Amino acid sequence: MKLCVIAASMPEDDLFIPQGSFCIAADRGFEQLQCRGIEPDLAVGDFDSLGYVPNAREVVRHPVEKDDTDMMLAVREGLRRGYREFILYGGVGGRLDHTLANVQTLAFLRKNGVRALLYGEGTAVTLLHNDALRFPETASGTISVLCFGGEAEGVTERGLYYSLENARMECSLPMGVSNEFCGRESEVSVQNGKLLLLWESTAKAACEVVFGPAPCARRYGSGE
Repeated sequence: MKLCVIAASMPEDDLFIPQGSFCIAADRGFEQLQCRGIEPDLAVGDFDSLGYVPNAREVVRHPVEKDDTDMMLAVREGLRRGYREFILYGGVGGRLDHTLANVQTLAFLRKNGVRALLYGEGTAVTLLHNDALRFPETASGTISVLCFGGEAEGVTERGLYYSLENARMECSLPMGVSNEFCGRESEVSVQNGKLLLLWESTAKAACEVVFGPAPCARRYGSGE
């Protein structure tokens, strides 16, 4: 598993960083990593939130007046270095516009053929496009499946409390909120269109669902 892990400014208690990952601090994400004893491979941003230019292994500094968010700047650096799997931490909570911008960053990554996970506050978020995602029987809690842009056709949800078979969804109707895991293997799929999936999880469990098991990993925080 060759992952790019990006940490942004929002505090996150549960960090799961697979061994060998390339770790990027996006602006104040440098502070979030440092307080956990994690040395990022790269620091990116304008560093207005951090308040100083960090003494990291490598620094890419941008002007304050820019088009991209610091998270997007970090994502572009990861793509430029050849990474095709991303975990985004510290991008959920706080200002709603920042959270929504990070969901759009997921869409950017998916558009570029990249698998990505946005994780924060015990919630995992990923985007499917003409694809499927499977969950183990150990998954618990709620899962919401929302159409992301236009329409989604051939939507199927199996093994969950509420089932759905070959359905059509549209982004103006939030019909997929608050389904539940039921202690059995489950799957969400879409034949044509995009689905935004949000589910309760630890960081480790979410990473294994999206990317597969990591044979060796470092974990920081309280999640098991």
